[in-house]
Amino acid sequence: MNGHSPQVALAIASYEHHVRTGKQLERPMDLPEELLNRRAGVFVTLHMDGDLRGCIGTIAPTTACIADEIIQNAVSASAHDPRFPPVRASELPRIECSVDVLDEPEDIQGVEELDVIHYGVIVSRGRRRGLLLPNLDGVDTVEDQVDIARRKAGIGPNEPIALQRFRVVRYH
Repeated sequence: MNGHSPQVALAIASYEHHVRTGKQLERPMDLPEELLNRRAGVFVTLHMDGDLRGCIGTIAPTTACIADEIIQNAVSASAHDPRFPPVRASELPRIECSVDVLDEPEDIQGVEELDVIHYGVIVSRGRRRGLLLPNLDGVDTVEDQVDIARRKAGIGPNEPIALQRFRVVRYH
């Protein structure tokens, strides 16, 4: 596992396998129980030379277990983030990966219940939803966090929104 957490090691194996073969990694048999027995939303974030290179995730679980969520989202982060071209094999040695496993979101009444370090935010209006993970470089205030999540969802600055917050466990 090269000193990585099982979550990050699985994400790396998944996107590297996909970049090299074009196929999705089969779920390994020797994973810790926590990856096989729990379901959760998961975000996989890739950086290259300190810059964002891909980030895709799920707010709520869409697969049978956390392991499958990591495998699916690692491929999506490396190949299907619309902001970036797919990761090339030549870039793999320079990619750094983190995995965020989300706790269940909880409804909140206002921004005073947020904290950019400890909580991610989900803003929604009807079917439009935007999410921003906690503790991101350059996101220093709750107002910034909510504003970025609004823009991701296509919700205007004066439209009323519902707010949810969530905690994550981040693995590097």
